[in-house]
Amino acid sequence: MTEKEYKGILTKLTSLCAKGEHSSGEIYSKMHRWEVDGDMQSKIMEYLISNRFIDDKRYAYAFVNDKIKYNKWGRKKIEYALMQKGVDEKIRKEVLDSVDRTDYEEILFPLLKSKMKEISAQSDYEIKGKLIRFAIGRGFDIDIILSCLDKL
Repeated sequence: MTEKEYKGILTKLTSLCAKGEHSSGEIYSKMHRWEVDGDMQSKIMEYLISNRFIDDKRYAYAFVNDKIKYNKWGRKKIEYALMQKGVDEKIRKEVLDSVDRTDYEEILFPLLKSKMKEISAQSDYEIKGKLIRFAIGRGFDIDIILSCLDKL
């Protein structure tokens, strides 16, 4: 790869990272698709990280906040999405552990209450089953789900 190609890729990536948060995994994936060789990838990532264009911890905190606040996701779904984006396991765990259990309950309870109005079922058992499946699909842990169901 020539110096000109390197500078072109670096310019594209710095511009991309300046516009929004991206994980190192997303950037590696992008470079892989562009067929950037391994040495050049390392050099580019070193530049992006040292100049704070990429910070996986900052990215993870922003991602978790966004998914909890706007998408109403539970821990499991967020954790899986962070894993898909290439965020290191230690960072994922640290960021997800910083979210309090009550935060998840405050998100899930109104969702279950709203969903309960839409469900047609012949028994309470069937309603609970449908609500549990709904909440698991959103990535909530069973203990949080059951806690919220007890409050309904």
